[in-house]
Amino acid sequence: MVVPSAPPVEATLIQIFHAFLLIGATSFGGGVMAYLRSSLVEKHGWLDDESFVQLLAMSQSLPGLNSTNMAVLVGDRLRGTPGALVAIAGICLPGGILMFFLGMLHRQHGARPLVTAALHGVAAAAVGLVAAVAVQIGRKVLTRADDLAFVVLAVIGVSVLHQSVLVVLFVVGAFAIWWYRPRDEAPGPPAR
Repeated sequence: MVVPSAPPVEATLIQIFHAFLLIGATSFGGGVMAYLRSSLVEKHGWLDDESFVQLLAMSQSLPGLNSTNMAVLVGDRLRGTPGALVAIAGICLPGGILMFFLGMLHRQHGARPLVTAALHGVAAAAVGLVAAVAVQIGRKVLTRADDLAFVVLAVIGVSVLHQSVLVVLFVVGAFAIWWYRPRDEAPGPPAR
């Protein structure tokens, strides 16, 4: 997995902070990846789909929240350590403030049926956003039958065999690395 070290475009620290602040303020649940892709790939053009998937794979294989890991990786890619710091501040600030106030409200009103129904609706919407991102990225990145086989192996490992994501990542990842390894071409006829 090779992520280009030089960004294709320049971004100021203010632009990075604003982009991640907007993502942090308008996304929820697992749907944050949809907003990240939309902003970073389509709107700003800071990443292409291949780079997005590579950074996403790294962020998912690290401890912590995928969105904050992604913010650090993208911010660092665009502007180094200062970029990583403003990106993580931007993505975490809206959610942190909102969760502080929602936590206080939930403590007082969380058992009400309307609140429970609203939370179920938000959860369903988050699943839909994750599915939408999977389809968008999958169409562009999963182009071969063996790519889909690795997806199926990962789904079986987590959903059917009930293995941890980390175990599935290492096992399927190791097999994928072996499968996609560079191979020597068959030698041609000897030169005369």
